[in-house]
Amino acid sequence: MLLHRLIEFAARAESEDRLPPAYYRPKNIQWVLLLEADGTTASLIDQRVPKGSKEEPLRTNAPYAYRSGRTPPPYLCVDTAEYVLAVPKASSDGTVSEKAVIEARRRRSEYEEMLLAWAETALDEPAARTVRTFLTSEGLDRIQVPDTLAHSDNIALMGHDRWIHLLPEAQESWAATVRARKSASGGTGLCLVCGREGELLDSIPESLRSGSIPTTGRGRDAQLVSINSAAQGRSSVLQLANTPVCERCGSRMMAALNLLLADRDHRRRTTDSVTVWWTREPVDTLFESLDDPKEETVTRLVDSLHRDPDPVAAERLDPNVYYALTLGLNNARAVILDWLDIPVGRLRNHLGAWFEDHKVFDGWETRYRYLPLWHLALAAGRWDGKAGKYVSGSAPRGVEKDLLHAALTRGPAPARLLPHLLQRIRADRRVDAPRTALLRLALHPNRRDPQVTGPAPDLDDTNRDPGYLCGRIFAVLESIQRAALPDINTTIGDKYFGTAMTAPAAVLTNLRITANGHLKRLRRDRPGTYYALNTRLSEAFASLADRTDGIPRLLTTPQQAWFVLGYEQQRAADNAARAAHRRQGAKPNGDDPEGGSNEAE
Repeated sequence: MLLHRLIEFAARAESEDRLPPAYYRPKNIQWVLLLEADGTTASLIDQRVPKGSKEEPLRTNAPYAYRSGRTPPPYLCVDTAEYVLAVPKASSDGTVSEKAVIEARRRRSEYEEMLLAWAETALDEPAARTVRTFLTSEGLDRIQVPDTLAHSDNIALMGHDRWIHLLPEAQESWAATVRARKSASGGTGLCLVCGREGELLDSIPESLRSGSIPTTGRGRDAQLVSINSAAQGRSSVLQLANTPVCERCGSRMMAALNLLLADRDHRRRTTDSVTVWWTREPVDTLFESLDDPKEETVTRLVDSLHRDPDPVAAERLDPNVYYALTLGLNNARAVILDWLDIPVGRLRNHLGAWFEDHKVFDGWETRYRYLPLWHLALAAGRWDGKAGKYVSGSAPRGVEKDLLHAALTRGPAPARLLPHLLQRIRADRRVDAPRTALLRLALHPNRRDPQVTGPAPDLDDTNRDPGYLCGRIFAVLESIQRAALPDINTTIGDKYFGTAMTAPAAVLTNLRITANGHLKRLRRDRPGTYYALNTRLSEAFASLADRTDGIPRLLTTPQQAWFVLGYEQQRAADNAARAAHRRQGAKPNGDDPEGGSNEAE
């Protein structure tokens, strides 16, 4: 199915003139070998971009095919200096061995032989005649090699004011060369992709470009299908014998995939994977909303969710299809981590549910917030209090990919997220909007069922979960302390939050006794604040009094999450009330009957 969809996209890209010629891919060109029209002389022109320059490098589609082994073959017209001018590869200490010199000469000999063979077959083209004259007159030997020319620098031939490798004759010759290298020995059969009889490939001729799939290790070209060991193949069959693909489909699907991987508007990279997406027919941007949730776009998605909460019903309104492919890297092999084939109408429904299920109420700004997916993933990592930010790379491996899958499929948050997040909150005592959003996602009982609702985005007075009630009580106790001792350096949150979210009974009981002293001071100095906070604290404890066992001694993992959620939502509600009171005009003595905190953690 995946290969079919890539071929469909290749046809569309080809009609829009975006697909490179067969077995071509974009390459940066560091040097141009400019041939004079008569073919007797040539100039080597430096096209390198200076270090630190913002200038774009010279780039063109050039011949390419995956090459490996001890004697990798050359490319036609465009290749490295090792092939074009026999520049040997230096060792790590800068010295050049005799073996490297011999290998460079061999490579140049094969490059020259291939180029001359092509020129001999295309003499009707003036540029081919120029190449033939240049090679037969030993023109490559007369080129002065600069000291700054590296063996890996790409050199492209130009003649008659044209790129020689882009001539139709060169494209046809290179395609034939690759087919001869990569096709099975005279093997023909039914192609798995197009369903037609044709010459079958022995191996995929084009790889995924180095760097197109993020990796923490060494970046290198990767094969989408690579079976070079009997243990890897079905019935010990190697390469593409169990995945018959014709030459045309093999080249087009890889060209399409490389095109998507190079397009910033159609890819999303994490630290160790990349997701590319496309649609059967052009559609407005959907993917961007995950990392840049603009209010207008999110409102449109949420409104469509409310109109059609059932994904199946939403699918009928927009049957266009959305595809997303997630790839990872294992040495030189691409690993398919996820594949999504979903109607666009259903996807809109899923994205609307994603934003509804994680939005949080910001009491400090008195508005609802939708968080970028990258921020949610980052918040699963470690908080650096001194730097005032999350530490990049400290989130669990693969959590961003898992959250992306949940967003696109309306699936649950990864099971490992909740215990890890609670451990992080206990360690750094950081509770903010992205972590609250993650808790809402993790506590949702069933995101796939449109009839099932998850935690409320703001304070829920009807919630009787013991963890939620304990979290609310802790937030009120902290507000009382802040109101009574505004200049305090270390709050009860700094001291007891981690213990309270795990074993609340002893902590809340002791803090309730301590709060009596704070309330006495408030009753004397700020009666309005005293009345508001005392009433709120009494109501919170009364909610727990309905339980037969009173305040829980220990909280389960989900209850700990509810504790944090109740704590944060109570703080948000308190600060929203405080902001509303200030807008109405504070009293002359500074009394604040709402008693909220004016700082976010």
